[in-house]
Amino acid sequence: MRYYKRECTEQGKINHFLNSAKIGFLGLTDGTIPYVIPLNFVWYKEHIYFHGASEGKKIEIMKVNQNVCFTVSEEYGTISNPVPAHIDTAYMSVILTGKAEKLDDWDEATQAMQEMLNKYVPAYFDNPLAKSHVEKYRSSLGSQTGIFKIVPASLSAKENPWQIDKMFHAGKKVHHDLDY
Repeated sequence: MRYYKRECTEQGKINHFLNSAKIGFLGLTDGTIPYVIPLNFVWYKEHIYFHGASEGKKIEIMKVNQNVCFTVSEEYGTISNPVPAHIDTAYMSVILTGKAEKLDDWDEATQAMQEMLNKYVPAYFDNPLAKSHVEKYRSSLGSQTGIFKIVPASLSAKENPWQIDKMFHAGKKVHHDLDY
């Protein structure tokens, strides 16, 4: 990380961010052209879990190269400043690298999918997810759903926190920042 001033090392803050962010970007390469796809995910027991079809480009690339990059970023707004070069963005981001593996352990896969349900539709279902559902589910195209885990080899986080009095909003003019 080049800009260490914005490095976030507070594990609790990183965990909270990863637990609340809705979309992550999975970066793959077959050695020639990068391929990045947005997807739903869950951060559970210090691993990234995601699911998807067991066939397709993502799967073909991961068969060749399990090394992945996973990025999560949230933008919180624009920080205004009377000096144009000092206008900035409030944000948090996490980048991790590691190896992606398809889960063969149906207990772990079921728990990961339960955590996804807890994240995206909390308290929607009356009963926990059944392992048999995870094992037998097929997409509308007939493909078995694959549940994948990224085991992080590295993780870095950056943030530029929200500054309520400095955030730009419609109607704000430079003189509002000069009054401070």
